[in-house]
Amino acid sequence: MRPLFHVPALLAFPARLAFPALLAFPALLAFTALLAATALPAAAECYADYKAKQDNPLRLHYGVAQVSSCDTGGAEAEISPRLASDGWTLLNVLSTFGPEGLAERQASAGPYFLRY
Repeated sequence: MRPLFHVPALLAFPARLAFPALLAFPALLAFTALLAATALPAAAECYADYKAKQDNPLRLHYGVAQVSSCDTGGAEAEISPRLASDGWTLLNVLSTFGPEGLAERQASAGPYFLRY
């Protein structure tokens, strides 16, 4: 009686034909690593301190906001619409900084600390 399967022929069968998804695994792994590496700089904590005003009657405030852009130009573009939604006009962004600068600015910002 002849065996149903010939074992050496079964072992010689290329796995790439049987499991094409295994070929995509290294590419998927490389793509995931690339996404993780590019996401790291965006995860850095950046904050900006700013001055804003409201008219009629004139009101001014100093505040601190978390921003995704660690440069003053990008921070201005990000903070301005947030303030405008409550009727405030951004006067200027004083500086951008990391989490190490939060504690020293919290008392000065008062109710506008991380509000916008």
